[in-house]
Amino acid sequence: MELHVEPQGRSLTFEAGANLLDTLRANDVPVSYSCMSGRCGTCRCKVLDGDVLESGREITYTRPRGDTEGRYVLACMSVLTQSCRIEVPEADEVVTHPARILKATVAHIDPLAHDIIGLRLKSAKPLAFSPGQYATLQFSPDHIRPYSMAGVAGDELLEFHVRKVPDGRVTGYVHTDLKVGDTVRVSGPLGTAYLRRRHEGPMLCVAGGTGLAPVLSIVRGALAGGMTNPIHVYFGVRSVQDVYCAERLSDLAARHANLRTHIVVAAGAPGAGMRGGWVTDAVDQDWQDLTGWRVYLCGAPPMVEAAALLAARKGAAPEHIHADAFYAAA
Repeated sequence: MELHVEPQGRSLTFEAGANLLDTLRANDVPVSYSCMSGRCGTCRCKVLDGDVLESGREITYTRPRGDTEGRYVLACMSVLTQSCRIEVPEADEVVTHPARILKATVAHIDPLAHDIIGLRLKSAKPLAFSPGQYATLQFSPDHIRPYSMAGVAGDELLEFHVRKVPDGRVTGYVHTDLKVGDTVRVSGPLGTAYLRRRHEGPMLCVAGGTGLAPVLSIVRGALAGGMTNPIHVYFGVRSVQDVYCAERLSDLAARHANLRTHIVVAAGAPGAGMRGGWVTDAVDQDWQDLTGWRVYLCGAPPMVEAAALLAARKGAAPEHIHADAFYAAA
């Protein structure tokens, strides 16, 4: 039996029952992967002809607008049972950071806003990840949540931003009971909305609330890597009191001529240097054509979905829109 791989145009032979990801890796086909257990979605690919047997997936995904061919599967959870043709992501998207479980210690807990803390952890071993990825943090057997890294690999400490959800069990624990010196188990990296380093065109980063954490990671990663692409960051919040890390954004922009930042306040009077209204409206007003752009969207699902539709309408290719929606969890 044969596995035809697009867009490389390669044909691979396999025995029935072979794992799709194992087959791709054994034949040196560039493919992103991480958790190897159906949780992160990094190894997503598309079956164009034939079929595979998929099981154990823990995530769901939405088909890109206008994409009607084939079906998406996770390579790590797919078994080859017949000859088929698949499509894997383009080479510049490939990352291979195998997920790990690390022991970390709380080094700092810093207030960032009225309901957001910055949690910085010292891990026993370095965690390799791409800017924009996330990890699952286990504070106790009963307190587990995913959070995006706000820094870059190589930082002395892992940084996360945690917003307190009203009556939230886990976020309440983190804000009230977690102390410096406590142990946290870190599982990761996970996620596909990471920085594409080979892209040479403009970048649009739209963050809502603590979606700023992965956007900071992406921006820092791009600048530290010497990327000279124009980078436009739009940070949307509900009110002025929800703004945080504004000085960090302005400092980055002051040191890098290719970075422009916008803070957009939805309700009430915006502060000095800020804009009023919805963050998606600000993007809509500023840009007529996003053809050739890479778009990174991080925050609450309604904002992410609205921004994705807007970017696609303005010409951004669906495969160049990378979204990380933060679903509410207490």
